[in-house]
Amino acid sequence: MGRIQKAGKNIIFGYISNLVILLVNFIQRTVFIYVLGRTFSGVNETYTNVLSVLSLAELGIGTALNYSLYKPVAERDIEKIKSYMRFYKKAYLTIAGVIAVLGIAISPFLKYILKNPGNLTVKELTLYYYLFLFNTVISYFVAYKYSLSNAEQKNYIQTNITTLTKIATATVQITVLLLFRNFLFYLLAQSAVEFLQKIFVTVYMNRAYPYLRDKDVKKLTPEETKVVAAKTKALICHKVGDVARLQTDILVISSFVNVDTSAIVGNYTYIITYVGNFVNIIFESVISGFGNVVATESKERQYLLFRVYRFFACWLFGFGAVGFFHLLTPFIGDVWLRDKGWTLPQVTVTLLVMDFYLKGGRTVLANFKIAAGVFEQDRFLPLIQGIVNLVVSIALVMKIGVTGVYVGTLVSGILANLIRPEIIYRVCFEKKAGVYFRDSLKYMGVVLAVGAVITPIRKAVMGEATVLTFALMVILITLLYNLVFLAVFHRTEEFSYLWNAVTARKK
Repeated sequence: MGRIQKAGKNIIFGYISNLVILLVNFIQRTVFIYVLGRTFSGVNETYTNVLSVLSLAELGIGTALNYSLYKPVAERDIEKIKSYMRFYKKAYLTIAGVIAVLGIAISPFLKYILKNPGNLTVKELTLYYYLFLFNTVISYFVAYKYSLSNAEQKNYIQTNITTLTKIATATVQITVLLLFRNFLFYLLAQSAVEFLQKIFVTVYMNRAYPYLRDKDVKKLTPEETKVVAAKTKALICHKVGDVARLQTDILVISSFVNVDTSAIVGNYTYIITYVGNFVNIIFESVISGFGNVVATESKERQYLLFRVYRFFACWLFGFGAVGFFHLLTPFIGDVWLRDKGWTLPQVTVTLLVMDFYLKGGRTVLANFKIAAGVFEQDRFLPLIQGIVNLVVSIALVMKIGVTGVYVGTLVSGILANLIRPEIIYRVCFEKKAGVYFRDSLKYMGVVLAVGAVITPIRKAVMGEATVLTFALMVILITLLYNLVFLAVFHRTEEFSYLWNAVTARKK
């Protein structure tokens, strides 16, 4: 099976999984909101972000080791694979211990990041937090096992296991909510299912790769360990910066505004994240394929595939941005929860949508960097982004509220959109990045034009949002956006490559 076929299989399973998880999560979230309310929803959002910050302990070693596996997997060097996997296992068990210790250490400070938690006591909040911590820690006991199947471009294995686990978890948790209306029981149900999943993954992966159970495993050479260490050191900066930029918004809102507002924001970011995952699946599914391309193909071939990859990202992320801009608030306030109290000001939504669109460019650059092993050259950029985000967000949240937080997010994100192309083009392609920025303006211009044209159409069709008018607007946006994008770019080399790849696959 070739790279395109493997990527296609990963994408198909990814889409099925994402659709199932989106529907299951939507039902689960709806039941949660109606049964437990805004404050518990805010606590749930805040703790999820706290544990994301704690995952900083991983410090990028997983990414570095995944990169190191591409070559031995391509060469079917079983002994080398065993060595890397044994090293990976020890590293992740250590990480689990570090996260457990750090998690316990910060528990006395939870009261400072949960402003106005209603009638919830510190004792209750601490107990809930420890259950979140438990679920995070046990995930590291099997996380390393997926690295081998992913390096083989069999991402669908992890995808399918995650999907089945999510269905089981949501089913049990929804049942518990409806029967007991209790947040503690809700979290205990999740812990039980997650624990059983870890046992299943261990058994399944050991059977799929029986040589991983071999006792006779050689240690990595000092040179190989040095390479992993060098990549990891560079990725530490990336990890710290990414956490400071991407995982602290809810914490700032919960600390400086209140817990209830973090619940409102959480609904917006939930929809953007899960709907956006339909786009991300495509790009994440081909990372290992890109790793193979970098290892075996010429720079010109790499550059062509990068441009195709980037063109497709701008197309899809632009489509998502136009849809989110026009439909997010009507969906949340009128169609889903039917309560305007769960909506954000349009200026805040605009900032969220702008960051989502620009994320398309960052996703392409970041994924190609991972595949090519380019970690050291921009290692300080994420740190700068994280500092900018925190400083701007905290300064503005006290002046203009939640909108100020997303000004910080947008500004810090733009730094990567401007700096990282220069590095990728120079290091990977030995070219100047001017053409990248010219293409960016073209793609963005089309997205803005379509978004502007749709504004009067939305006002005419969806003056009052109902399920029917919302569905009609979805259809109109889908048709208009994609027809315009196709009309403008159908003669480009990037589109021709995509079209030939799709039609050849069908044949």
